[in-house]
Amino acid sequence: MPTVAPPWTYTLQLPHDPRAPGIARATLRTVLAAHDLSALTPTAELVAAELLTNAHLHTAGPYALRLLSAEPGGLRVAVWDTDPRVPPGFTADAEPVPPDDAEGGRGLHLVRACADSWGVGAAKGGKLLWAECR
Repeated sequence: MPTVAPPWTYTLQLPHDPRAPGIARATLRTVLAAHDLSALTPTAELVAAELLTNAHLHTAGPYALRLLSAEPGGLRVAVWDTDPRVPPGFTADAEPVPPDDAEGGRGLHLVRACADSWGVGAAKGGKLLWAECR
């Protein structure tokens, strides 16, 4: 049974530390369990992991995980970071998926493929990438 009636929002501020994405994923699992949304955990955790890793690898400052209740049974996973530039894999004219032998570059394509909707917004001091799971 959910402990808080929608709408709800959680924000976890994270330092630029290699342990931060793991801490954020654990927090996400706890929040989803508390709101009886455990069925969304695999997709939401994958989306969060990719967005958090991208923020950690491509920015030098802090970042944040934000979880918002969406329509009943839905969730918006968002990650804010200090770089205002939108990564190529998250634009409407996204770059093609990298070749099979490439070591990276698939994360944001994965987010786009797994999420029901996704987007980007300007945010004070950076940007906010988000994806919704239902």
